[in-house]
Amino acid sequence: MTAAVSKDAARAAGGSGTPSRRRWRTSRGGRRRTGGSGRTHRTSTEGSYALFLLPGALAFLVVIVVPFAMNTGISFTDWSGVGTPGFTGLENYDRLLGDDDFRESFRHSLAMVAAMALIPTALGLVLASALFDFVGRHAGSRWVAVLRACFYLPQVLPIAVAGIVWSWILAPESGSLNELLGAVGLDALQQDWLGDPDWALYSVMAVMVWVQIGFPLVIFMSGLQRVDPALHEAAELDGAGWWRRFWHVTLPQLRPEIAVVLLWCTIAALKVFGMVYVLTGGGPGGATNVPSYFAYQNFFENFQAGYGAAISTVLTVLILVLAVVALKLQTRAEDENS
Repeated sequence: MTAAVSKDAARAAGGSGTPSRRRWRTSRGGRRRTGGSGRTHRTSTEGSYALFLLPGALAFLVVIVVPFAMNTGISFTDWSGVGTPGFTGLENYDRLLGDDDFRESFRHSLAMVAAMALIPTALGLVLASALFDFVGRHAGSRWVAVLRACFYLPQVLPIAVAGIVWSWILAPESGSLNELLGAVGLDALQQDWLGDPDWALYSVMAVMVWVQIGFPLVIFMSGLQRVDPALHEAAELDGAGWWRRFWHVTLPQLRPEIAVVLLWCTIAALKVFGMVYVLTGGGPGGATNVPSYFAYQNFFENFQAGYGAAISTVLTVLILVLAVVALKLQTRAEDENS
């Protein structure tokens, strides 16, 4: 009697077979339904992501791709900036190969790479570690924040404002630097810092170190937050001093940040323009000329738009190649470490 009632109840529930088999079937069906809805949800999510990327892709096309294509097209012409351009093929690029001023501007770019990438990276590492290890421990995080803001201040100043202030400081007659040297009895060191070809490039390099040092310092201080303190404590217990801990613990841990900073700062150095324009205008006698300003001179001052466009194209391709190579090296290093 009881068995018959159970079978009737099972038939009433619409199932067949044992309860465990029904649960398994229900589970399979549920997974199938879940999988199908999951794929549908994933597809709709990917479609929504593509919509978010659309404004950026359009901006990249309008601001980067189209101007670069137009600039490359102009580089194959002889054009003064007005009238109809005349196609000349690779003549502008052939002229570049024999242009001493162009090669000299690239040598100045190497000096800018030292001033804007190598020196700020090295100084930023030491300063960030010192702020993190000494100032943070003994004076507190508030002082660390204040000093970090002071170092980063040149990064947020307009280049024109900073350049004008430095041109006043480095002026030969009434500049603050020469006045200070005279006040302490070092008159022999007074120079025409921006007007002397032997000193102009070094003066611009010094200003660029001041401008650039805040960026690596902030990045490295952020990277120091993720370094395991146990590593420093273990090294300290083994008797390692600050410099040895900096060299053997801090530097290896900050390797990804160092790679990023060097890449960004090198690209910034290759396309530097504003500070050279404000401080020296590429002079005196081309002593501080760099490729971007050399392209500007030919395009807008000498009315050789085709030649200026060729310089810009070569500089852009060089920066793109450098960025791709650096990113591939960084990706390979991360894969090896993971």
